[in-house]
Amino acid sequence: MKVIWFFRSLLFAIGQGVSLILFSLVGQVTRLFSFKTRYHFMHYWARFCLLWLRWTCGIRYQVHGNEHIQKDQAGIILARHESAWETLALQEIFPRQAYVLKKELLKIPFFGWGMALLNPIAIDRNAGRKALMQLVSEGKARLESGEWVVIFPEGTRMPTNQLGKIHAGGALLATKANAPVYLVSHNAGTFWAKNSFIKRPGTIDVYISPPLDVSELSTAELNQKVEAWFASHMDVSGK
Repeated sequence: MKVIWFFRSLLFAIGQGVSLILFSLVGQVTRLFSFKTRYHFMHYWARFCLLWLRWTCGIRYQVHGNEHIQKDQAGIILARHESAWETLALQEIFPRQAYVLKKELLKIPFFGWGMALLNPIAIDRNAGRKALMQLVSEGKARLESGEWVVIFPEGTRMPTNQLGKIHAGGALLATKANAPVYLVSHNAGTFWAKNSFIKRPGTIDVYISPPLDVSELSTAELNQKVEAWFASHMDVSGK
């Protein structure tokens, strides 16, 4: 069985790699057009990868709480980070969005070139308070322009059923921008684990909270809600 999983995972990796090169190179032409056009084009790479993952590795997903998404107002997505999978899937589940990521990722050939087309909020994690102020400033600008903002408050990928420290950046942006917040939990790490080449077949469950009104919440109170939401879905994520 493991041999089959290896070859199916290899087939996925080949398709993902080749398609990334094509999209990142051809995508440079879209710099001549609007951001909406650039995003629309690069979005198809995420869509292709999800389809290719299903066909090669047998990984599907189902969304619980999709009806909670109010698409008429841009919001902040505070998502559990277990895998590379959610960086693709969130683009399919939610409207046009900007990711908060380490600026070093933009230096990676092909991947970084493609990510740069999506107008991310690229921060220096070692910059401390300066990075927080950049996140708030650029995040508010993205929200005002109608883009959603995706933040992984744990800061790094965590194993399934292991909760990382919830950092303040996402909650700070939410309270400063007074934007609706959606909490997202899932069990992608069960099938596509951190730093694992092997992908296991199965169905990923994604859980989306109703939008949180942060107008009367402090940063600490919102972080407590994020931690509680993630923790409450740990057993679900481990099944």
